[in-house]
Amino acid sequence: MRLQGDGVDLSILQRPRRIRRSENLRRLVRETRLHTEDLIWPLFVHAIDTDHPVESMPGVSRRSLDSLLAACEEAQQLGIPAVAIFPCIEGSLKNTKGTYAHKDSNILYRAVREIKKRFPELLVIADVALDPYTSHGHDGILSEDGDSVENDTTVEALCRLAVQEAAAGADIVAPSDMMDGRVGEIRRALDAAGFHETAIMSYAAKYSSAYYGPFRDAVGSQIGKDAISKATYQMDPANALEAISEVLLDVEQGADIVMVKPAGPYLDIIRSVRDAVTIPLAAYQVSGEYAQIHAAAKLGWLDYERTRDESLLAIKRAGADMILTYFAPEVAARLRN
Repeated sequence: MRLQGDGVDLSILQRPRRIRRSENLRRLVRETRLHTEDLIWPLFVHAIDTDHPVESMPGVSRRSLDSLLAACEEAQQLGIPAVAIFPCIEGSLKNTKGTYAHKDSNILYRAVREIKKRFPELLVIADVALDPYTSHGHDGILSEDGDSVENDTTVEALCRLAVQEAAAGADIVAPSDMMDGRVGEIRRALDAAGFHETAIMSYAAKYSSAYYGPFRDAVGSQIGKDAISKATYQMDPANALEAISEVLLDVEQGADIVMVKPAGPYLDIIRSVRDAVTIPLAAYQVSGEYAQIHAAAKLGWLDYERTRDESLLAIKRAGADMILTYFAPEVAARLRN
């Protein structure tokens, strides 16, 4: 050790702290940056003239059509490039097969048409799933004995749903059901109907997660305690290699964008998928991730803004190109300012 008179050890040549000593230095060498263009805003819409707050998701509501359009205007003003629309369907319109998904009066189709009419440059992502429409809350059609979700019958219904969404004006359809082979079938159905330019964002690695609870409250897709488990078609949280298999299958079948869901608890999966594929990668920061940050901040246990921003930065650092997050408008406003 060689010390100068001021106590500096001259034998230490590498001092990483040199580039951390000021905010401008840290900005200069920053490896990962979050941009407004990385954000997708998930929005809930229902066929009621007033907004209904989602109790488990502070600041999030089931919006009326007028309120949804106001949110889309806000997104456009903030520079958010895309919104993802999820319908909340009245219970009396649901049945075991989710047939209301194909009714032209479906609030989802009405919402997509109105958004594209008012804001043609704003990208609209439409959810392709039956759980908002089924009385049992599953993402597909049950077998006759009710012991399982039928894969191929469900895929047929999803193809029809995706085509109707494209016809309404959706720029991207997003199958979130985890049925086998659905991406290829949806691609063929879209092409056959003339929607060659409609992209598919596949929920390619969607885990059977406890973090979805508030979302199911929002869309009313809870399932009973004695019902079959969504784990019979969503992925086991213990499995990592399986995620790569699922993603590669969807890429082969024509997915334009693949997604990992949830995001924060699955950063290792995001990184593995990023290393495995070259097409764009999305990650969904789900309702439970959003709710827990709000809850901890409300109790004074976490700094709300720092935790929010760090959570999104971690998802981007792991390899996501785009992030679906309920924080989108407030983060976009911060980035703008």
